[in-house]
Amino acid sequence: MKTIKNLLFTLLIFFSLSIAAQDKPFDVKVTGEGDPILLFPGFACTGDVWNETVKELAKTYECHVFTFAGFGDVPAIEKPWLPKIKDGIIEYIIEKKLDNPTLIGHSLGGALALWMAADGNSYKELIIVDALPSTGALMMPDFKSEDMVYDSPYNKQLVAMGDADFEAMAQQMANSMAKEKSNQESIKKWMVQADRETYVYGYTDLLKLDLREDLAKISSPVTILAATEPYGIDMAKSTYDVQYKALAEYSIEFANGSSHFIMYDQPQWFIENLKKALNN
Repeated sequence: MKTIKNLLFTLLIFFSLSIAAQDKPFDVKVTGEGDPILLFPGFACTGDVWNETVKELAKTYECHVFTFAGFGDVPAIEKPWLPKIKDGIIEYIIEKKLDNPTLIGHSLGGALALWMAADGNSYKELIIVDALPSTGALMMPDFKSEDMVYDSPYNKQLVAMGDADFEAMAQQMANSMAKEKSNQESIKKWMVQADRETYVYGYTDLLKLDLREDLAKISSPVTILAATEPYGIDMAKSTYDVQYKALAEYSIEFANGSSHFIMYDQPQWFIENLKKALNN
């Protein structure tokens, strides 16, 4: 009887922990010891995108590596997706009592870090990896945030797209984001693995986000590590100047010749500049 009671008690605890884990709109893996760093991946990616980065940083920092809901093996959540991710991370920082963490974000993850800081939250430092405060403004010349809606013809087409066509689209996109075939395959795999509605409506959340004016509210130090491809360094400099003009002070380094996934295309340059930013 005692054995059965112990078993039931263990199952109850396990069930309670599982429910608690499902309440969060992300999964987190913690590695290393030291000052806390939160690492946010780009859209559709899992935290595995930071594997090589964490091997270095975990030697001296406590790395909290996120995979967001609907990506990898993390269950999807109801929309609006991105606001729930942001609020969940802020709650996580409070819950874990993380004192003055550094935020490192790639692409979507970089925009998320900017949003958190622009909301009045103070962080030790933001390191933004090839990310803009308004992805929508980059892609659409007459961009208006209010025009980004879930119920659009394009979104309906993507949700209904067959698996083969979606994979072909993902392959084409991945080919432009990294130079090596193996890395392109990883990126494509993450896109194909993503929950389809999260992929479609979560990207709408990202396009809707326009932080260009809100950058003026950021008080944390900001370092930007930017790629130059596919349009070259002059265009990249112009884009960043325009998008970040409301940010009072920041430092920026360009990975000349790199595609969007700088950590893949120029890993040594990336680690060196990441460490430089952290040490400064």
